[in-house]
Amino acid sequence: MEITIVSVILVATIYLLISERLPVDLTAIGIMVALMLTGILAPVEAVAGFANPAVITVGAMFLISQGMVRTGVVGLIGQRVMTLAGGRAWMALLVVLLIVGVASAFINNTPVVVLFIPVIISMGCRLGVSPSKYLIPISYVSILAGTCTLIGTSTNIIVSDLSARNGYGAIGMFELAWVGLPIAVIGFIFILLAAPRWLPDMDHPTCELDGQRKRRYLAELVVPRGSALVGLNPCGDLAARYPGIEVVELIRYSHIFHPCRDTVAIAPDDLLLVKGSPNDITHILQGKDVDLPPTAKGIDYGKPEETLVVELIIPPQSSLLGQRLGETYLDREESLHVVAVERSGLHFTERQIKDIRLRIGDILLVWCRVDRMEKYRGRSDWIVVEDVHHDIVYQRKAPLAGLIFAAMVIAAASGLADIMVCALAAVFLMLVTGCLPLQEAYRALQSNVLMLIAGTIALGSAMDQTGASQLYAEFYLGVLQGWPPYLILAGFLLLTSISTQVLSNNATAVLLLPIAISTALGLGVDPKPFIMAVCFGASACFATPIGYQTNLMVYGPGGYRFSDYLRLGIPLNILVLVGGTLLIPVFWPL
Repeated sequence: MEITIVSVILVATIYLLISERLPVDLTAIGIMVALMLTGILAPVEAVAGFANPAVITVGAMFLISQGMVRTGVVGLIGQRVMTLAGGRAWMALLVVLLIVGVASAFINNTPVVVLFIPVIISMGCRLGVSPSKYLIPISYVSILAGTCTLIGTSTNIIVSDLSARNGYGAIGMFELAWVGLPIAVIGFIFILLAAPRWLPDMDHPTCELDGQRKRRYLAELVVPRGSALVGLNPCGDLAARYPGIEVVELIRYSHIFHPCRDTVAIAPDDLLLVKGSPNDITHILQGKDVDLPPTAKGIDYGKPEETLVVELIIPPQSSLLGQRLGETYLDREESLHVVAVERSGLHFTERQIKDIRLRIGDILLVWCRVDRMEKYRGRSDWIVVEDVHHDIVYQRKAPLAGLIFAAMVIAAASGLADIMVCALAAVFLMLVTGCLPLQEAYRALQSNVLMLIAGTIALGSAMDQTGASQLYAEFYLGVLQGWPPYLILAGFLLLTSISTQVLSNNATAVLLLPIAISTALGLGVDPKPFIMAVCFGASACFATPIGYQTNLMVYGPGGYRFSDYLRLGIPLNILVLVGGTLLIPVFWPL
């Protein structure tokens, strides 16, 4: 009976995490409440995840990562990319991927990717190459690099703690590098060669918005019924009719089309996101072929010194996440107006956006007064895409932050102290030395992630105590009966990798680890290789934009389709599967 109850809770959890019917932190609370009310776990056991060293360590690493980014330890290097690249696009990509890879091996990869999104867009614009060829690569390289060290990703920290609690020892600081580093190097070379060829070549809307002799602006134009533009190709025909106007996107019934990529003709009531000089925009408006939508009536494109239209990306640490746009302080700002919201290939206008709950990766198209733009730079609630990066105001603290971080890594790697103790000590030193302001630290603490880890730890414990994990392991072994252990290990890597495409990597690791251990014990082999398989499989989230939040972060800015992730993602998933199957048994014998 208890196994049935736990299975029902597990299925409900997976459904809610995939469908996002409830926020993940609310789902986590529901898990704990359900386990307590059904008597599967005692109250103390259900909430024990909050005191779990893995949760505390992951929370500390969020703060340390933010301190490293905020003081410019990573950003100052990134700002020199253009100098090192020397105007060569391939060199720029190489330098950026190296920086992202090295940084992501030691700090949480989400702030690294957040930092480099505007850097990549600015760099692509200046070099005349599409930022779309760079954004997925930085996400994928950050994921690959995160598997090389214990602190490279929160998943490794969680698996290490659960492994120790089950009596199989913690994972060393660089123990994962035996397998992670070869896979990361091969994946790095593959991305460097394949990304420029396989990823789409599209201009970014914000290119040439600033720093040009003849500045160009974003504008939204609606095609009225009877317009001479109806039936024309927005990529070629409209450009021939109005040479100074470039159509970046065509929006029809909330769906976004990229004119030079998608086969589409202009229809009545289409919304065109165009780029052009103030004179060009004024000229097309005077031609009566288009009109301004109601949301843009207040913008005077004839006075470029007064207004600016930019994009704001919502990052994981934003306080706006989960809020209805109409209830946020953005809706009350007099000098800033939200024109539209873009989400995963969909476009919502002002009449629709009031009730939209903001998510990671949402792009807000806003216009504001130029003289008030500085007010909105440097805010942690969004990334201003036309910026190279928000001002790093604590640069003088960079050497100190770097020293604190290096001391933490050395102390943890040498065994001088437990990783949790080292991480908490580093957070304390960054706070008292001013490397990370306390208010910034609270914003960097991703409470929804920590709640999810605590909730899934409780569910994993319930699966273990009731024998559900043993039952699932026996079913898995029954399906693969007669297979050699290394192929069963490969099968588990595949199962974990598939699961992490639709669930978070942390939830996948916590839920599958008890099954992995039970599977190994059922085979009569050492569970350690299966524990490592969970580490690498749970991080192999390349094939979908929803598999990892850095994938989701670059989805909108890159103008990607779901299929773009499959092109590079499936080969990388196969690389992890083959590499893990061959190398894990070598360093952790079955």
